[in-house]
Amino acid sequence: MNAPRTIAEYLAQLRDALRGADPALIQDALYDAEEHLRAELAEQPGRSEADMLAHVVGSYGAPEEVAELYRDQEIRIQRALRPPPVPKRRSLLGRFFGVAADVRAWGALFYMLLALGTGIAYFVLVVVGLSMSAGLSVLIIGIPFIVLFFGVVRAMSLMEGRIVEAMLGVRMPRRPPYPAQNGSLLQRIGAMFTDWRTWTTMFYMVLMLPLGIAYFTLTVTLMTMALAGMAVPFARLIDMDGINHVFADGTLTFDWGMGPHVPGWGELIAVGVGGVLLFFATLHLVRALGQLQGQLAKHLLVAGAAR
Repeated sequence: MNAPRTIAEYLAQLRDALRGADPALIQDALYDAEEHLRAELAEQPGRSEADMLAHVVGSYGAPEEVAELYRDQEIRIQRALRPPPVPKRRSLLGRFFGVAADVRAWGALFYMLLALGTGIAYFVLVVVGLSMSAGLSVLIIGIPFIVLFFGVVRAMSLMEGRIVEAMLGVRMPRRPPYPAQNGSLLQRIGAMFTDWRTWTTMFYMVLMLPLGIAYFTLTVTLMTMALAGMAVPFARLIDMDGINHVFADGTLTFDWGMGPHVPGWGELIAVGVGGVLLFFATLHLVRALGQLQGQLAKHLLVAGAAR
């Protein structure tokens, strides 16, 4: 491979050397490399890019060497951050109830609850930002507002990536896309408009409103039904003042469509067992939804770094 003579060539060779790696890792590596190269160039303004790169290749490393270093570091970091493995269970019951020992299931559960708040915040940010950008574009303050809006969107995208990685276990970027350095201010703004990640990020943020509502509603509804079912036998067993007063006439009654009646212990235990099964089934469901959500976030927020 020919020695790079410009920063753009160096980054292109680094991207090629990392081909096949996780897109989030590629984005981090490109950001670190470009930041380092531009800092080197700024420290020695009289030196050409070709001379600076010839010097940097000896200290920072050639693109292939840097790519290999990032691949090795990624393996070590992933091993260190990986949660304790869930013991493998061969029986169907073991796999069903073993989900309670999976950290990812609980992380996905909290993500589903948090998604309502983040979805509303993202939706308001994008809708208000786009509306005000369009309205202010005819005024002199329009350009700085648009730049500020795009910057906030990228910052929120990075924050969402950290949430997804922490709660869902999907590798996301730890550094934002490196901002364009070449050209005039208008050309840089134009580059933001033509960067597909700007629009896929906004699409993701708008999409998070209905997804967040669906995740929150589904999780709260299923968990409430599960916990209520599990609590019913205990509510009958613990006949203390105040507890059973939450029921009509102070008596727990069921109505399955054939008229209200006072349930026997067999019916109460069946409802309690149903609540336990629903609780674990909900954990399986939110873990699966979390995996899908993680792939959606990676596809819309970072996947293009490998291109």
